Amino acid sequence: MKKFFAIVSFFALSFIVSAQDNGELLMRAKAMIDQGKPAGAVSLLSELTTSTDSRIWIMLAEAREAAGDYHGAQDDYNKANTLDQGSGDYGLSKISALKGDVKNSLAHLEENIRSQFRRSEKEIKLDPAFSVIENTPEWRSFWKTERYSFLDRKLPEMEYYLSTNNREEAMKILDDMRSQYPGEDKTMYATALADNSLQKYSEALSILSKLVSADKSNEKYLMLMASVQLAQGNPAGASDTYTTLLNSGATDGSLLMKRAECYRKTGETDKAIKDLDKFLSMYPDNRDAISLSGKIMSETGDNLKAIDYYSKNLKLHPNDPQCYIDRAGSYFIARSWDYAIKDYAMALDLKPESADTWLNKGISLLNSGNTQDACHDFRRALALGNKKAASYISNNCIK
Repeated sequence: MKKFFAIVSFFALSFIVSAQDNGELLMRAKAMIDQGKPAGAVSLLSELTTSTDSRIWIMLAEAREAAGDYHGAQDDYNKANTLDQGSGDYGLSKISALKGDVKNSLAHLEENIRSQFRRSEKEIKLDPAFSVIENTPEWRSFWKTERYSFLDRKLPEMEYYLSTNNREEAMKILDDMRSQYPGEDKTMYATALADNSLQKYSEALSILSKLVSADKSNEKYLMLMASVQLAQGNPAGASDTYTTLLNSGATDGSLLMKRAECYRKTGETDKAIKDLDKFLSMYPDNRDAISLSGKIMSETGDNLKAIDYYSKNLKLHPNDPQCYIDRAGSYFIARSWDYAIKDYAMALDLKPESADTWLNKGISLLNSGNTQDACHDFRRALALGNKKAASYISNNCIK
């Protein structure tokens, strides 16, 4: 019996390691596609053409599709289908649509909607691949038949209303879901969404814990759980949840940056930088990741390194006021007042309504000995709503 469990444990561990390894490769391939380098993704994934992981073939197909190789993409989607029935049908539907083949496109779309890999109606209708056929009689006729359940239709509607802060309409939909399908997973997930929106974090987490215990790798459940944990002031719990997502083979690179922010809040600087370095190796021009790296360096006392990060951001994003504000903040900490003043001034040229920037520029001017201009900035900050400016005005500008 012990030997049996040892064998089972070995294969379970092998599966997890494989999922992690493939997940990182898929993440890197997706980054290449996102940045308009599908040929690089094809080259990376072509080394894994003996893989039995259907996700490899799906991503390879998406890379070929992005490169305009529809025939190669079609072959790869068909290969995915042989490994996981239905996994490639959505891609095959898109390829057929791009070719103007309405009949085959709708046939594969029908298979996708019937499968465990089904896409939502909203996602399908917003997919630009179907723009070629969306005005055909066949497409319009296809959607006259209801292919989605009540819950499948209502959940996206509720998510939309919550995203637009229309809680009243969202709660009406939730009431309908609860009255008709009170114990269904989608209804429970919708309830957790509502609880999160209403800042009822303990209730949301209780529901999500039950959902995740039954479906341990569900990305939607885990993403919401991490968001709730952060809102609850539990970055350690959120970092564990992001780790679960990454270990399950999730291919969304932004998870690394989200986890890095959690590690920053828990003081695990080395882990945060490791995640950010990995993310920046895939998305080297990402403003938010470079900015977060700078903040971590500043917080650990390496202000020069922080300035290096912020200067890099300015080279990449010279018209972004936040990039100037970030670097000005490091100069401010270093008491390099003249440099801080210049960067705050550039930020205000781009975004003159920032009360905080006016205040910080005023403080920098005050410390550099320019009280007259500092008082002008304090008054601008106060007029824009920064109440802290009032004390600076009373202490330095009223004779």
